[in-house]
Amino acid sequence: MIALGPKAAAQAIRKVHDIGWQAQRYLTNVSLSVAAVMQPAGVEKGVGIITSGYLKDQGDAAWRDDPGMNELRAFTKQWMPDADLNDANVVYGYALGRTLQQLLTQCDGDFSRENVMKQAANLKDVAIPVLLPGITLNTGPQDYRPIQKMQLQRWDGASWVRFGGLIEGADV
Repeated sequence: MIALGPKAAAQAIRKVHDIGWQAQRYLTNVSLSVAAVMQPAGVEKGVGIITSGYLKDQGDAAWRDDPGMNELRAFTKQWMPDADLNDANVVYGYALGRTLQQLLTQCDGDFSRENVMKQAANLKDVAIPVLLPGITLNTGPQDYRPIQKMQLQRWDGASWVRFGGLIEGADV
């Protein structure tokens, strides 16, 4: 299990490959960025690594004409023209921004702390355009986990390839 931040994860992937260790490797999804982890490690050195994800990956050809990813591309072209779209942090940041936009819309002009917290605990099937199909945001007064599903993915040397159906963390 490679449960490290991006820089250390890239180093671990490279080292495990270089010493010839053939163990199955699992990577925490905080370090699945192609630009920040897989490329610095050496894309061929991570083949077969399994992770879980909930965001679409800019580098995946499956999302080339996806409306949600096109929305992200248009946003970054206008507001962040130097952004590296292969960096998963750009996609993650966009998802957070869209979530905040939804939350503020639900506040309906009442931005008191009480109402903001109430709305944050009342997200219902919110579809953020860069989340994987079938994944929506849901919170409740006793459940503050907005993302409760994910999908397993395997690195093929060029991109993360999704496999299997959606899984819920509580069910694993």
